[in-house]
Amino acid sequence: MKYKIFVDGKEGTTGLEIDERLSKRNDIEILDIDPSKRKDPAERSKLINNADVVFLCLPDDAAKESAALAGNSSARIIDCSTAHRTAEGWDYGIPELSAEHRKNIAKSKRVSNPGCYATGFNMLMYPLVKEGFIPANYPVTCHAITGYSGGGKKLIGTFESDENKKKLESPNFYSLSLGHKHLPEMMKHSGLSQYPLFTPIVCNFYRGMVVAVPLCSGHFGKKASADEVASFYKTYYKSQQFVKVYQVNSQENFEWGYVNALGCNFTNNIEILTFGDERQVLVMARLDNLGKGASGAAVQNMNVMLGLDESTGLNQV
Repeated sequence: MKYKIFVDGKEGTTGLEIDERLSKRNDIEILDIDPSKRKDPAERSKLINNADVVFLCLPDDAAKESAALAGNSSARIIDCSTAHRTAEGWDYGIPELSAEHRKNIAKSKRVSNPGCYATGFNMLMYPLVKEGFIPANYPVTCHAITGYSGGGKKLIGTFESDENKKKLESPNFYSLSLGHKHLPEMMKHSGLSQYPLFTPIVCNFYRGMVVAVPLCSGHFGKKASADEVASFYKTYYKSQQFVKVYQVNSQENFEWGYVNALGCNFTNNIEILTFGDERQVLVMARLDNLGKGASGAAVQNMNVMLGLDESTGLNQV
């Protein structure tokens, strides 16, 4: 049996990588739309309602329109936009967060694929809030660096143009209004009761990401050192094949005393790293913003929804 898959909006970075991953599989039939009709609601509706799974790789308004075209059909929708990440009736697509998350995704017809920053943040914060290490009202600060591909075709063009090479040579803070679009899902799906102070930085490399959260152990709801936090993560994520947890201050893979953003590129892995001591704890998540942060997560969610092995088609792009 081949599953019929339609990628609505596969011209963008996420859609292209989903299509590339699926094209290598022999259990998938990709439904293609005539390029001249890719904005035709009737043609899109026909393909959406003929598919087993539909990926929406579209701007928010277009994603809402496509989701509405599915109506009450049997098509399962995975929305890669921001449109439904906090919406009622949509299940949040990080199966590693808990057994309940995975169960909900498996039976769902509407899954919202998480944002790249939010994936790292929620996989760091959700377990700590859930198990009482971090109070829900803890004033969380989050810093993150990413490659420029996360901004889509427009930002890719900006960074790769000759006229901007000098100007964009340095890493650049952005979203300086402190209103980044991932904040609502970062708060809701971490269990926090208020937005974190989030300062993202875009850098002059194509893909890769590190999300970092500094914590003061004196304000924990449950006393724990950095070493104990790392041990907790190891236990919490022990059965998750894509999650790699590193013990506190381990030199493994960090021989030079640095954590770069490229270590998980072209994989669906996410690394949880913990540093610090009895007073302060620094937790980090490293992932590929186009892999576990986008297309890899989408394919993983599809596998869960179809009852397949989660790793199917996720070895590399």
